[in-house]
Amino acid sequence: MDTKAFKRSLQHSENYNRKGFGHQAEVTSQLQSEYQSSLIQEIRDRNYIWEQGDVTIRLAQAFGFCWGVERAVAMAYETRQHFPTERIWITNEIIHNPSVNQRMQEMNIGFIPVEAGNKDFSVVETGDVVILPAFGASVQEMQILHNQGCKIVDTTCPWVSKVWNTVEKHKKIAYTSIIHGKYKHEETIATSSFAGKYLIVLNLQEAHYVADYILNGGDRQEFLQKFAKACSAGFDPDQDLQRVGIANQTTMLKDETEQIGKLFERTMMQKYGTIELNQHFQSFNTICDATQERQDAMLELVQHDLDLMLVIGGFNSSNTAQLQQIAAEREIPSYHIDCVERIKSADAIEHRQLNGELAIAQNWLPNGKIVVGVTSGASTPDKVVADVMEKIFALKALVPTL
Repeated sequence: MDTKAFKRSLQHSENYNRKGFGHQAEVTSQLQSEYQSSLIQEIRDRNYIWEQGDVTIRLAQAFGFCWGVERAVAMAYETRQHFPTERIWITNEIIHNPSVNQRMQEMNIGFIPVEAGNKDFSVVETGDVVILPAFGASVQEMQILHNQGCKIVDTTCPWVSKVWNTVEKHKKIAYTSIIHGKYKHEETIATSSFAGKYLIVLNLQEAHYVADYILNGGDRQEFLQKFAKACSAGFDPDQDLQRVGIANQTTMLKDETEQIGKLFERTMMQKYGTIELNQHFQSFNTICDATQERQDAMLELVQHDLDLMLVIGGFNSSNTAQLQQIAAEREIPSYHIDCVERIKSADAIEHRQLNGELAIAQNWLPNGKIVVGVTSGASTPDKVVADVMEKIFALKALVPTL
């Protein structure tokens, strides 16, 4: 289908809104009281360092809510204010943060139910209001809602829309989009719905596998089995990898996205020669500024002598997991938690491991004076970060200094 034409038609519909409803002043005040923290602001003012008792906090210089997330949450609040009595739905979590999504439910904003892995849009009636989250929604979902006669409030982050435009450019000139991302992630599902032919690679290792296939061929069935859930229908690696363009899920590690782009550029140059490169390879910069800033700040933070690192954010937040990976690669004791309740005591903390599984770490909080690095994902309110810090201060105050 012509996804670009559909988007244009949708955006000109009287039932579509992506600019808010003019309640910014009231909503801003509400968001500040619910999500911001005077402690965090004071730490910012003190050059991102805070000492209290035996604890020194080193806060990353870029962390927490990004502009796209703030915009999405603010638009959701505005929507509830503008439609006080209408039924309101969200096609997915508004952002990957449990406290914010809980707040949506308290505001009587429903989430489209999922049955056997598929969203059940039968609950939505004509005239209902449906919010598209910061990660966007697939073309198919937008079509269903548009045909149903819903009022659509689109909070999709402009950086995500930029990636959609990129894969549409690939489709227009019959290039296959190689998307660096997680095939189950809502953003990548949405992005792939705007693409023509596509292949999703999770990491540099998978990218090397594909590059080797381009150069040397290989077992076609093995390839198709490996990427069975991560490619477009009817994908043929022998035909569809002759002309490729690079795109990415905006929350992936920027260095890895760049390495994948360079790998495929070298691969196509090796196979087709320098002169023919532009006929076989395209790359646009679709790395999100906010993701990049938070990763750069984390890279700077881990240069310091830290006793432990806390990474705060939703367990299904990709950008938070990437921050955790930076600490883990440097072998700093680090814990990815989504809320203060994960800190059970000075002896036990429940945290998400890089493999996605939850674990309880014992004796995680060292005795004596400690330096704690702290950062948070782009969907994490400052108040959640402040709650975690206050918990550490309280726990350390109970332990005698050695």
